Amino acid sequence: MGTVTLGVSIAVPEPYGSLLQERRASFGDPAAYGIPTHVTLLPPTEADAADLPAIEAHLETIATAGRPFPMRLSGTGTFRPLSPVVFVQVVAGASACSWLQKRVRDASGPLVRDLQFPYHPHVTVAHGIAEDAMDRAYEELADYEAAWTCGSFALYEQGPDAVWRKLRDFPFGGGGGAPAVPAQGGYTIEASSSAPSLRP
Repeated sequence: MGTVTLGVSIAVPEPYGSLLQERRASFGDPAAYGIPTHVTLLPPTEADAADLPAIEAHLETIATAGRPFPMRLSGTGTFRPLSPVVFVQVVAGASACSWLQKRVRDASGPLVRDLQFPYHPHVTVAHGIAEDAMDRAYEELADYEAAWTCGSFALYEQGPDAVWRKLRDFPFGGGGGAPAVPAQGGYTIEASSSAPSLRP
């Protein structure tokens, strides 16, 4: 069956997702429309296509044990000079994202991998473009704010055209609850203001 390139991420819901995607494109980032606006839980990872059922079962187990949690973005940051990236900062929900990504890559599961850099949840708005364009992204989004209740994460596959496409959503707690903000790509996330934090 061959190999596939997979990623796991939390989608930034609408209207925020499309707005940040359009801003990323406006800075001249050619990858803008091939990557839905997101917070990464698992960076691009090669896997055997035959392992997809086991991968989905692994992610479903993680999601079922989780609960919705508040996410908030505020201001910008950068990984320069180590990595040519400008991002919007995750100022609420970072610990829950860290908890999730550790479990996605857990040694007992099918997605074991090391990271090139320590995990730092963020929303990329410019990557690998001219320095002046990255400076502009950093400055123009410095006052950016967004907040929502995160109710799910998703598995994505990168196609031969370099576009990332969603394979499946994984709602926390196995689904249910009242629909919240429509998420990027047309699906909905589940919200529960009384739900406990995802952290153990």
